[in-house]
Amino acid sequence: MPDTSTSPTRSAFLDLKDERQLVEEGFEFLDEKRMILAQEMLKRLRDYEAALDRHRELHDAASAALATAVGRHGLDGLEIYPAGRRDDARHSLYHSRFLGVDLVDGTFEPGERPQLPEVVNPSPEARRCREAFEALLVAAVEIAVMRASLIRLVKEYVRTERRARALENVILPEIEENLSFMEEQLEAMDQEEAVRVRNAAR
Repeated sequence: MPDTSTSPTRSAFLDLKDERQLVEEGFEFLDEKRMILAQEMLKRLRDYEAALDRHRELHDAASAALATAVGRHGLDGLEIYPAGRRDDARHSLYHSRFLGVDLVDGTFEPGERPQLPEVVNPSPEARRCREAFEALLVAAVEIAVMRASLIRLVKEYVRTERRARALENVILPEIEENLSFMEEQLEAMDQEEAVRVRNAAR
């Protein structure tokens, strides 16, 4: 229903037309923003899926290496195999802003391979198992960072989509309805005024 609380005057009619123009400009801005967000999400999603494929390959390789190492040492023997500390391992995060969204990119550097203590029963199977899981850790950190940025982009897209739909499907139709109502009222008032003028002239 049109808003009948506002008196149908010329100034109110012009103000409402100005408001419609502002709302249309806001909708165009939001519409363009969601398109740009969608493009950025698709680009990052392709990179994320490629990283997931690499992670699956590394995961399969690590699982196979673990099975081989367990077959060589047994589970108990592999559990006491000395782990290598990576005190110089570090991750680097890089923050950037994209249409007001705080995005993060980063890398993980495992550092130099440590000098392990003497092993009672060393084997290439255990060494390959350690190396496979080190590579898997690097890929896992990469995926986690990429996922964080994707989630932030999706949240901003959903928020922008809701605002754009509200303007397109609620605010603009209400303004158009009020403009039509006021225009009809103003035309009726003009006709009444014209009739009064003619009657006064007679």
